Amino acid sequence: MRIVSFLPAGTEIVHALGAGGELVGRSHECDFPASVQKLPVVSRPTIELDGASAANIDQAVGERLGEGSSLYEIDEMLLEKLRPDVILTQNLCRVCAPSGDELTRAVRKFRVQPDILFLTPRSLAEIDENIVAVGQAIGREREAAALVRANRDRIDAVGAAVRDAPIRAVSFLEWTDPLFCAGHWVPEMIALAGGNDALGRAGADSVRIEWSDVLSHSPEIVVVSPCGYRLAESMTLASQLPEIPGAAVYAVDANAYFARPGPRVAESVELLAHLFHPDRVSWTSSISPWARVA
Repeated sequence: MRIVSFLPAGTEIVHALGAGGELVGRSHECDFPASVQKLPVVSRPTIELDGASAANIDQAVGERLGEGSSLYEIDEMLLEKLRPDVILTQNLCRVCAPSGDELTRAVRKFRVQPDILFLTPRSLAEIDENIVAVGQAIGREREAAALVRANRDRIDAVGAAVRDAPIRAVSFLEWTDPLFCAGHWVPEMIALAGGNDALGRAGADSVRIEWSDVLSHSPEIVVVSPCGYRLAESMTLASQLPEIPGAAVYAVDANAYFARPGPRVAESVELLAHLFHPDRVSWTSSISPWARVA
């Protein structure tokens, strides 16, 4: 089996199922576990991201999409050379990875057509379905079923811990300039962790919101989780936000825990529950992927 992943979440799923040695190519964003960084890179962004502000990135993305242009460049010669049996990609968000149409065009002239698996989850249940689908595609069905069960057990344990705890009013920000609310699986995570995000759109796309929307709901906790950003970058953006009276503001490692619908979803729910109810849900990892921001 030869697997190419255009998705960080897909790469993590393959490794979690014990098939990391079968990966032969990755996207520029696939970085976990660290060993995958040695793999050939088959896709890169077409816009310059390093050093760009959140507002500039939003503008550049809007312009490219408005022109009908792709945000990613696929190395078609390398991809064909890698001879993948299975390719993992998505059709959920044109900003996150090459779209299905782009990838289909890239492989149409290949002598041997690979199986293309589209991972397009909008909820935790669909993330589980994606894990099972990857397991079936790469011959790891039992491992996939075991991973789904283990994640569900961990999430159920969080639910039991916070069942009678006060529900925290939360504002989860997936971008800061302009503001975007939480979407897809994140509002569900928040609810399971003992919070409520009145602006969140469970199972739907994240959309632009205004500061007046955030303030009108008087959040106790604001989670700054700009899509694709690591903790240090999230901290910088969180520190630039206007004051939110009475709210504890936390920056998180969005890239690792909230932008990747993969095997670490249970850990992400545990992280939120620890922020919302630290007296009920402990954080046992040596890594602290959050920081409170004044």
